[in-house]
Amino acid sequence: MPLPELRSPIARAVAPVLAGIGVLALIGVFLWGMAAWISRGGADATERIAPSELTVGPVESLAETVEESGPLFFPELGTAIGTRSIVVDHTGTIAADGWRVYWAYPADRPATCVVEQIVGTRSFVDCDGREIDVAELSPPDAGVFPRVDGRETLVIDLRGATTTDG
Repeated sequence: MPLPELRSPIARAVAPVLAGIGVLALIGVFLWGMAAWISRGGADATERIAPSELTVGPVESLAETVEESGPLFFPELGTAIGTRSIVVDHTGTIAADGWRVYWAYPADRPATCVVEQIVGTRSFVDCDGREIDVAELSPPDAGVFPRVDGRETLVIDLRGATTTDG
């Protein structure tokens, strides 16, 4: 049975518009459903969007990089509590040991005083223009620490991060 033919100009104008609105409504319902499914009620969304652990990489190559070029600087990481910049340092001769984490601002300044690394060195310049060593950076909150999984992979645990104002 053939489809009915629309004969009036109004029917020929309105029918495609209504069909388009219907398609857009179906797309909207589909996208809303996907967003609701991904968030699963919102309780775990923060962990999926801003993970509380940062897998940095293999300790052997990272230790060599730190030895040759200075500490690793990770600007503006998204964490569960907001944006943080961190510095990862390594000391010693054993690649799986001697990892330290610092917030990327001086210990005697607020968190808004983010440092810039002097390329290829262990030194940084703070917001006041002072040159400081990596050891003068702010220690992280209790519960923020480097971890070496299987003596091979460096992971930074950020679960203990509490505030962004230092």
